[in-house]
Amino acid sequence: MSSQRVRFVEARTARTIAVIALIALLVAALALGIVIGTMFARTHLGEKQALAARRSFEIEQLGRIDADLSSLAPRVAALSAQVGELRDFDSRLKGSPGSGAASGVHDVPPLPDSEESATALDGSGGPELPPRLCNADRASVGTPAQRLKRAEKMVGCLDDTLSQLQRQTLAHYTAYMAFPGRDPAPGSRYGSPYGNRVDPFTGHVSFHPGLDMVAPTGTAIYASAGGRVVLAGERNGYGNAIDIRHANGVVTRYGHASRLLVKEGQFVMPGDEIAEVGSTGRSTGPHLHFEVIVGGAQLDPKPYLSLFRPKPHAQS
Repeated sequence: MSSQRVRFVEARTARTIAVIALIALLVAALALGIVIGTMFARTHLGEKQALAARRSFEIEQLGRIDADLSSLAPRVAALSAQVGELRDFDSRLKGSPGSGAASGVHDVPPLPDSEESATALDGSGGPELPPRLCNADRASVGTPAQRLKRAEKMVGCLDDTLSQLQRQTLAHYTAYMAFPGRDPAPGSRYGSPYGNRVDPFTGHVSFHPGLDMVAPTGTAIYASAGGRVVLAGERNGYGNAIDIRHANGVVTRYGHASRLLVKEGQFVMPGDEIAEVGSTGRSTGPHLHFEVIVGGAQLDPKPYLSLFRPKPHAQS
């Protein structure tokens, strides 16, 4: 470790200690204020007024706990939805034709790990112990103040646990959002497939590096996955084209557009409208030429598109 790195860590640690100290002082001041206020109420206002003040404080505290619990509900729902998407996609990926050793492993590469998920585990270890649950066994035991204190700790424990789960899920969900295969032209029909074909201009056999998706001029074209636009303009043979870089050397290409709606350097999310179908470049009619490029190699887009195709309803 370099001396610059050491100084950076020490400075960051010092700032962290300073912030923690400031928070501790604020908490101590708040606690002292509550104690003084309670003593003052008992001494000068009488027992009834002190009880009313304490009840008012407990009601306010209960309101804060209820608000904290209410804020956890949408976070749990969002996390559950993300985990459900990841589980469904994982099952599709494992069941895809490219996942078997006998049927072309490289057709559908595994879900790429993001840098965050890789570095998050660096230098970690320790004994394997069961998780500590947010204990609610004694939540209804003791005085109202004691019960409120335990409830606050339980809500804090739930918040910390949820935050940890969200951080761990985020890296995987980010990689999932950058995985190509979402339909870039819904409602279109397949034209020329990937592979060797009779060239429509020369009549000779030639290689077609993508999948043609036939649709009327002006039909919306959507990003198949999240990433950064690395090309938005004229490309030889493709006419108006867009290249989007995703993760681990994965690129999707969209050709023959009549109009481009994004610029180079722009970040897009899956499903963002990026262009409109056209017939620019080397084209015989309006369609989208769609490619999936992994490590510089143009692969068949169909296995990727099949991963995101809605599952057929079971017949009774």
